[in-house]
Amino acid sequence: MTMRTLFRVGILGAALFGALDEASYAQIVVNPNGVNVNAQNATTVFLTYGGLGTTYSPADAEWCGELIPAAPDVGLRCDPATLFGRLPARYDQSRRSGTGGFTDIMSIPPSVARRAYQAAEQGANSAFYYVRRFVPATGGADVFVVVTCRMAGGGARVPLALTDVKLGFTVETPVLYLAEGALAPALSAEITYNGTGRLKGRWEVVLPGEELPESRDLLTEASLPLEERGTQRRYRELERFNLFLPPTGRIVVPGPDPRGIPTDVSGTYLVLLRVEASDEKEGDSDLGVTGAGTGVVHSGAVAGFPLPTLRYLVGSGGSELSPPSAPATGNFSLLTPPDNTTLGAGQPATFNWVELTGAALYRLEIQSIEDRAPLLTALLPPGSPRYIAPPWLAEKAAGKAIRWRLTALDAGGRTLRSTAWRQGTYQ
Repeated sequence: MTMRTLFRVGILGAALFGALDEASYAQIVVNPNGVNVNAQNATTVFLTYGGLGTTYSPADAEWCGELIPAAPDVGLRCDPATLFGRLPARYDQSRRSGTGGFTDIMSIPPSVARRAYQAAEQGANSAFYYVRRFVPATGGADVFVVVTCRMAGGGARVPLALTDVKLGFTVETPVLYLAEGALAPALSAEITYNGTGRLKGRWEVVLPGEELPESRDLLTEASLPLEERGTQRRYRELERFNLFLPPTGRIVVPGPDPRGIPTDVSGTYLVLLRVEASDEKEGDSDLGVTGAGTGVVHSGAVAGFPLPTLRYLVGSGGSELSPPSAPATGNFSLLTPPDNTTLGAGQPATFNWVELTGAALYRLEIQSIEDRAPLLTALLPPGSPRYIAPPWLAEKAAGKAIRWRLTALDAGGRTLRSTAWRQGTYQ
């Protein structure tokens, strides 16, 4: 063991003893405190913290390659020189939970995994760290709590987690339009995941006129604290599934029998993929260890994002899949942003346009000029000719030369008219 290693161990040991001396001040514990993660792609892990009481509130979270003492605060914090990234706000699914506890869904972006892997290739430790900061409401020292992330493959020893989900019909169309009483085409879900285990759940459909699901209703059950499981809004069940996921990282889940997909009433329908929590030991979280309750929380099939929905429209008359288009009239054009401008600049980009009479849908496309890679594609209903780009676009498009255009579509998904491409940069 080198002198540098001994020195580092000495510092970390002193900091740990210092944290123990502060036990009367704060004793926040996390379980699991060490997990295997995918070294090449995204990883999602269910974490339970205990000991917050009513005094401490969670703050920011970071990933890094090295730790340093947090003094005068409590615990160990990230060395700023080895920072890999911060938990994006859109991935933060954290919630108060249990007895003085806190549930955190640690969603490691692929960019963080790649930076950690590159650092390991250059001789750094093969493990990296996830550090949550907790702030006392009454003033005083912050508390830093560490989870060790051990780089591995995406196979059997990594918690079972969904990292990407895509739903689609076999018909190639942005929005499926069906005549009343028509047979819907088959559909499926393409799922990318880590780990291995059972994928259990059901297909549901939101009927016209029913209250739409909220973002939290679309999370997998394993992404919720124990006391919230079973409280998500339920809809008409179409079919159940229970599949074994081998440690291959990708699967196509067949949809429900098309004969059971309702088309008897005109209106807009949403097909939902509802995934239930499974008993998978790599993702278990022990409430007793943290003091946040009793028992083990099973979190197989956790996901750090709401699952997508699949929309289809039913109307009387017309052909089965795409009714005749109404004549398209009007001065269809983009109003803002203007050509050759800078978007972002500390606030979300906003797009405004003049609508096209007869259009059933609009498609906004934003691409990188360098490689034509899509950065955002949004399908927008008529009647509200304004769109505010989501905050995550700034992360994907920052510093890039981009271009954008708007396309008007008919009810069958066919192009009616497109605006000319505009271009600019995104700050």
